[in-house]
Amino acid sequence: MSSISSKSERAQSNGRLAVLGCGKMGTILLQAFLQKGLVAREDVIATVQHEERAKAVSKQMGITVGTDNRAAVSGASTVLVCVKPQTMSQLLDEISPALKPDALVISIVASAPVKFIQQRLGNNKAVLRAMPNTPASVGAAMTAIATGSHAGPSHLSLAKKMFESIGRVAVVDEKHMDAVTALSASGPAFVFVILESMAEAGVKVGLPRELATLLAAQTLFGSAQLALETGHHPALLKDAVTTPAGRTIDGIMELEKGGLRVTIMSAIVKATQRARELMSEPVSS
Repeated sequence: MSSISSKSERAQSNGRLAVLGCGKMGTILLQAFLQKGLVAREDVIATVQHEERAKAVSKQMGITVGTDNRAAVSGASTVLVCVKPQTMSQLLDEISPALKPDALVISIVASAPVKFIQQRLGNNKAVLRAMPNTPASVGAAMTAIATGSHAGPSHLSLAKKMFESIGRVAVVDEKHMDAVTALSASGPAFVFVILESMAEAGVKVGLPRELATLLAAQTLFGSAQLALETGHHPALLKDAVTTPAGRTIDGIMELEKGGLRVTIMSAIVKATQRARELMSEPVSS
């Protein structure tokens, strides 16, 4: 990395962070950044829609919180956009005149392409698109990052540093971001359905509910960790558990009979299609 890029990164990492739309995910991310020491509380300003909510979040997190997005981005080195897709156009038009020329804008807004953001803010703006998920709250997020044409190595390095503080990061081509949104951002909800089903089955066969939930959760966690650390194909890992004429193959036959594999695939395909539609919908009152 060049000395100019390094200076740019240091300037942004030591500058002010504006978090626009400090809802569920914005709060999760900001809390993680504060806990990891990536930003000082006095260098953060966040926004929400309503004054009462602003006061509550400010008291809870010990940061400045307001309702004026334009005022929040004025002087901010890094701007994290966490609003609903339907309000994205209005927000970008609102903040565009107040952005610093060298500000880095990171959007976690589903279905909002980098090119669209850059057109609204000015084509010379550094824009990154990131898609984290809710396991960020326990430091186990999966975040995909796509870069805009004016985002340089220093910008990507800073974004990776931010999101690696809450889990794993993958840099992807933006054409994959809607699929990422469906697979890893919506994915925890699908996994929780599976977790709940496994725990309920444990109760059905006589286990106490708390024990059944613990067994199911740790089994999912351990299986995922095994896949990540070995890098083996899931089919190979499945075969390692499945002995000839054993109990596991009987269970797998029931899963196949019930269409679990196709159902999960269909859920992700449907969620991907939905991710592409969100920005075109009207704002709900």
